[in-house]
Amino acid sequence: MTDSTNTVAAPDSARSIIDSDPYVRDTNKIVEPPKGWRPSLRFLGPGMVTSAAVVGSGELITATALGAQVGFILLWIILVSTLVKVGVQIELARWTISTGKASVTGYNDVSPRIFGKSWMSYLGLLNFTQGIIGQGGVMAASAFAFSVALPVIGEPLSMSSLTFWVILIVALTIAIHLTNKYEIVERICTVLVLLVTASVVALVIGVQFTEFSWTLMDIGEGMSFQLSAGAMGFALAVFGFTGIGADEITKYTYWCVEKGYAAWSGPNDGSEAWVARARGWIAVMKKDAWVSWVVYTVATVSFYILGASVLHPQGLQPEGTEVISTLSRTFTDTIGPWVQVPFLVGAGIALFKTVLANTPGFARQMTNTLSVFGAFRWEDARARNRWIRMFMVGLPIVWGAFALAIKAPLTMVLIAGVINAFWLMAIVIAVVYLHRTQTDPRLRDGKGFTVYFVISALAVFGVGVLTLIDQFS
Repeated sequence: MTDSTNTVAAPDSARSIIDSDPYVRDTNKIVEPPKGWRPSLRFLGPGMVTSAAVVGSGELITATALGAQVGFILLWIILVSTLVKVGVQIELARWTISTGKASVTGYNDVSPRIFGKSWMSYLGLLNFTQGIIGQGGVMAASAFAFSVALPVIGEPLSMSSLTFWVILIVALTIAIHLTNKYEIVERICTVLVLLVTASVVALVIGVQFTEFSWTLMDIGEGMSFQLSAGAMGFALAVFGFTGIGADEITKYTYWCVEKGYAAWSGPNDGSEAWVARARGWIAVMKKDAWVSWVVYTVATVSFYILGASVLHPQGLQPEGTEVISTLSRTFTDTIGPWVQVPFLVGAGIALFKTVLANTPGFARQMTNTLSVFGAFRWEDARARNRWIRMFMVGLPIVWGAFALAIKAPLTMVLIAGVINAFWLMAIVIAVVYLHRTQTDPRLRDGKGFTVYFVISALAVFGVGVLTLIDQFS
């Protein structure tokens, strides 16, 4: 604990303060926030967990496939997709630091109520389906990659080979998360995200020395804000599944709590000292969100450029069980056939990383939803941790079953992306409601951010509407 001066605890010391229960705020957990970028870097982390959840499935599969289908013309939608959602993410995390609560608890406060629960809570139950479908697709894609590269049992993509790799992925995921420690998740995710991002950027640069090199004119075409015929549905699904989606925005609040931003701010006693601390930790959170935005945007754009520059000119479009082997052409066609196995192993690891990051996030989201419906009291740390562990064991098993039952990862990912876009519309409504009714007004930013937040909310909601229209038409 620190005194009233602006003494900043070391990260390990601050970590030990909230290890008891980060969802409980009291004066013994207060830590003064750092000032400036360099001191703040030691306290970043939640955004890298979020990046790990998106740098893999949305980028490796969906963004590359979109580039393969339409070329450079829709590069702009990748940038818009990643940029506009950050405003909603930051505003929900601001509410979390203000109240000390996680997102699903707040969603249940959004009016109107049906049988004593918010309509958002019922929608949250329905949203579980897209989590199962989407992560089942990601796990299937990871298993496909490993099966083609290392067919340990049977032929590549045979049921025996796929079953082996799915079981191994499930077992590793469960083993890593049994301790239920946030810091383990953060460290693993940070290392894997940076490795994947650095690798794909290196390949984009390497493409320039091949026949598939891209030019600034190609990039200019991609930023012309055009929409090619027949690409609306695909583009909207990409918007829903690239960058942070509805579930990543929701799960980010749990990581902000478990990192310590809310507990270190202390309980809201109405004092100016609390306002200063909370605003300081909000400033750290915003740095965290924008650093992760840079990382996953660079990765997303890089994967799109690979699809547009290498696959599109050859008329190669990934589909069905061939999605990973087709995507490997971005590497084999630029470097040589020998690189296929290293690529497939890398792709498998990148996709496994997404499953690894999403398991504890979905477990918390689902556990919180069940607590809202009366399964237990969220404030009961022992019961909460027991439910979270149950989901961290059960979810990978369910995803593995879906991966083996529905062997079409791209289709599964795209379906989940459409559902995710619909869920994102609901979250925009919830974030605006919580911003207006529960966030302490003294923690709000100035007019500049307010304008950005409004644009962010309207853009995200508008794309959700267009997605529904496109699907029903």
